[in-house]
Amino acid sequence: MSRIAGLLRRTFGITRQHVGTDTFGNNYYFIPEQKTWTGRTVRSKRLVVAANPEEYQYKEGSIPSEWDAWIRGRRKEPPSIEELLKNEGYRRQIKQKAREVDERDKALQAREYEEGLVATSAQTAVKGHAAATSFGKQEISQEPTSTANTFEPGSWMPDAKK
Repeated sequence: MSRIAGLLRRTFGITRQHVGTDTFGNNYYFIPEQKTWTGRTVRSKRLVVAANPEEYQYKEGSIPSEWDAWIRGRRKEPPSIEELLKNEGYRRQIKQKAREVDERDKALQAREYEEGLVATSAQTAVKGHAAATSFGKQEISQEPTSTANTFEPGSWMPDAKK
């Protein structure tokens, strides 16, 4: 089907120009504004042909942010390889710095706990919502507990004998 579509595109004048490929294998194309053989004007478009065209294979971040900006028209020129490599290095540095800050913060918290400056966090188990009438009870009662002024669905269970 793609061969036939390509043949028709070349025959009737709608051609796309390959602009670039990213590190994930996605191909980016530009279709300039042009007129078809019928005289209809086709607007210029930017498109991506994904390396993993199936939806279940798509992962967030499969399209780099620089290429995403070009596809959406937020930038005029497609990103260069130098720019992509520079930004990737910058992202790596930010992740490394974030790890270092996290490690320093954990070490500071551990030191504060040891010195007694900060109380250790309590590990609590939540068993329902405190506003519920059954909070703190072992089992839900079969007697209705709500009044006409406050309706609480699920606060009582019907008698199983009927």
